[in-house]
Amino acid sequence: MRVLLVEDETAIANFIAEGLEEEGFAVDVAHNGREGARLALDNLSEYDLILLDWMLPGASGIEICRAIRKENTSVPVIFLTAKDTVDDVVFGLETGANDYLRKPFAFEELLARMRVLLRRSTGEQNIFRYADIELDVATHRVSKAGNPVELTPKEFALLELLLRNKGKACRRTRIIEKVWDINFDHDTSVIDVYINALRKKLDTAGQASFIQTLRGIGYRINDDA
Repeated sequence: MRVLLVEDETAIANFIAEGLEEEGFAVDVAHNGREGARLALDNLSEYDLILLDWMLPGASGIEICRAIRKENTSVPVIFLTAKDTVDDVVFGLETGANDYLRKPFAFEELLARMRVLLRRSTGEQNIFRYADIELDVATHRVSKAGNPVELTPKEFALLELLLRNKGKACRRTRIIEKVWDINFDHDTSVIDVYINALRKKLDTAGQASFIQTLRGIGYRINDDA
């Protein structure tokens, strides 16, 4: 899943981005309001959730949230801010935010709130299965025939994307957009490396790979198990 983080404090931005990437999210980061507004409005259909600092140079989080809601009423928005009065909370929510997290906060609380909103907005499942393969989003665990399988964050995110779209073609450009961040150089050959890693870890010996290659298009997990 792809997240936009708009936060001008570099240390906080790095902390959140690194934590989310370890959880398998693709994270785009903007450090001022103008850049955040541009990324948000240019890529609204690609973001699954947006994290907005309230007080930003260039344009406030409130201004960005209002602009987002004019274009898209469904993408979840969480305000991250030091403002902590009841009036601030009410104002932020009335502007169009779905949730409000006061600084300082625990990363696990942010992650939990994000997952709640993602389940509401996308009908997100916690557990995805294919044959004897199981992926649990909440615990970030993968197993095959009941045995745990260790995946890297990118391998996990790629498998999650394929399982969420079981039976559908996942084009290379969409995989890059959802699994890697906006700064990636778009060399889609890296996808093949990760697909091969998933096959080595999760294919059943003597059987065709559970991930089908669609030449010139991308990959698919067939909806037959």
